[in-house]
Amino acid sequence: MTNVVCLCLGQCGTMKWAACDGTPCVCTLLFGENVKQPLDCNKLVPKCFLMKAEMYRAKKGLSTRTGGKPVETAFVDNDGIYDPECESDGKFKAKQCNNTEECWCVNSAGVRRTDKGDKNIKCDKLVETHWVRLQLTHKPVTTKLDTANLKVAIANAIHQRYGNFNKSMVDNVEYDPEARRIVVDVKKAIGNRQHDLANMAYYMEKDVKVLPLFNNQEKFMPQVGSQNVEMENILVYYVDEEAPTFTMKHLTGGIIAVIVVVILAVVAGLLVLFFAKKRQDRKYKQAQTSEMATMS
Repeated sequence: MTNVVCLCLGQCGTMKWAACDGTPCVCTLLFGENVKQPLDCNKLVPKCFLMKAEMYRAKKGLSTRTGGKPVETAFVDNDGIYDPECESDGKFKAKQCNNTEECWCVNSAGVRRTDKGDKNIKCDKLVETHWVRLQLTHKPVTTKLDTANLKVAIANAIHQRYGNFNKSMVDNVEYDPEARRIVVDVKKAIGNRQHDLANMAYYMEKDVKVLPLFNNQEKFMPQVGSQNVEMENILVYYVDEEAPTFTMKHLTGGIIAVIVVVILAVVAGLLVLFFAKKRQDRKYKQAQTSEMATMS
């Protein structure tokens, strides 16, 4: 991993916003006025801690952040950043309310997986994300990329940069050279709690969208042959060990309008078929009557 040592010189390798001091050396991240969270600088900072720090930095006016589904139950984080409730080890609490009366259930990536409700909503457990799909586009390259070599390069980069992830977890890579689009599926076995895909995906989002969270400001650039492939866009889909439980009543107006249009189109098509069949039957009966009259 890049720069993972806590130096006690104001730097934490895995978190550029952290401050390190004291004997023994302790690195901390600010969540609020004099609210400090100790960090392990040899690991990626948990996403829940990062989001809390981002919310605090946003309030203080400091810098924060600016292929399609793999399966039907995959979903993307459309709610954006909020101020989460974290467990002591950095995991998200299953129920989140963002300091309001409105609450919802999240997965291990902190992404909403249910409709929003009141504070009585039941979130029995934190459902684990076991598969992320990373949809990326890269900047122009000088030499044509080979999909097999690209997969090896991405697996190596994730392994080296984001906490020694097993390279075999990069399950599949698809590449469209004309669109410069790369789709990467990173999976772990259901029940695996050793690796946190949410942390890896969040660090990669920062690498591509804004600036790295590492003190070393080198960006995520897999090396294919002699050239570095720099990414410029990223979209992350999450697939949980259990399907989300969204319902129709909380869909946005735009989505509902699309669904209504589709239903109307289907109904109109069925009506056309119905009347066409009736006309056909009428013509058939008239033809039969004419034939019988001729025979008589």
